[in-house]
Amino acid sequence: MSNTSNSLQQLALQKFKKNFWGVFSFWFIVFVGVISVFAYVFAPDNSQNANQMHLAIHSKKPGFKVNMLTVPSIIENKQGFFDKIFFGKENTETEIPISDYEISGNTINYTEYTSDGLEGLKKTITIEDKTVLPETYIKEKTFLLGTDKYGRDLLSRVLVGARISFFIGFVAVFISLVIGVFMGSVAGYFGGKVDAFIMWIINVTWSIPTLLLVIAITLALGKGFWQVFIAVGLTMWVEVARVVRGQIISAKEMQYVTAARALGFNNYRIITKHILPNIMAPVIVICAANFAAAILIESGLSFLGIGAQPPMASWGAMIKDHYNYIILGKPYLAIIPGLCIMTLVMAFMLIGNALRDALDVKS
Repeated sequence: MSNTSNSLQQLALQKFKKNFWGVFSFWFIVFVGVISVFAYVFAPDNSQNANQMHLAIHSKKPGFKVNMLTVPSIIENKQGFFDKIFFGKENTETEIPISDYEISGNTINYTEYTSDGLEGLKKTITIEDKTVLPETYIKEKTFLLGTDKYGRDLLSRVLVGARISFFIGFVAVFISLVIGVFMGSVAGYFGGKVDAFIMWIINVTWSIPTLLLVIAITLALGKGFWQVFIAVGLTMWVEVARVVRGQIISAKEMQYVTAARALGFNNYRIITKHILPNIMAPVIVICAANFAAAILIESGLSFLGIGAQPPMASWGAMIKDHYNYIILGKPYLAIIPGLCIMTLVMAFMLIGNALRDALDVKS
């Protein structure tokens, strides 16, 4: 039996490898996953939430370059190495965009950057540490995707924002799997009044618009990062439960289930050890679709202002902040995060289709 199972798995894997878009989507999702985990390593602005603001250079086009004066802080940063990598650097330094500067000894005379041809304020700063050359505090900074309306690096915000969109899929799918598989297994295996009661709960939950239910749960739990994850997960279990219920109703009449009952195995073992491993193919496919749905729901919540809260970076919140720039000549501020959402959702849908074809025993 195990050899047959292994051969079927190998056959499914071979069929999946032949699907170009499925394999491409898989590696794209892996790439986004690595980016989301190590976002602060790749982001040019590695401050917490990539929230270094420079109002003087707001809404600049991609490729914008400016000299940046970094003023060191007297407050010592005591963050650990892993804390900086996974949660960003505590912003203890001050960055000032400058248009012109002159160095005299340990003194830097600079002119603050201003837009629209205006002349910026002329200021002077003295470097206390005489062992460091003043030139090291001035570097040319390039904003590859430009800056948002607060003067933050758009590329850094996009990279850090990938973390929310990616991880909400994992948390929501995990919650929906735990609840959906349990409810669907109980309803499908025992039937009768238990099935009728659980189906009533499923139908009531299904009848409520998903976004409205998520909003209600979010408002009940409060606005925040983890609240959105839980709210989305609690609304997506009904699809899993219906699929599992239907599969178990068909599978429980199979000969191997009858044989397990004859051998005296209890219901828990029959469901978990014999039935569920044989019906997971359609559940895996629906999980891929739920991944995409969770990303879209979170983006919608952030756009409405009840998702991840500022200054936390979120693709949906970035669209909300800049959608009016579409008619103000700078549409890329909203289009770039929109494209990120679209490509990630499409990747999950394509890998779902590839898994459906690979796991289809009829083909």
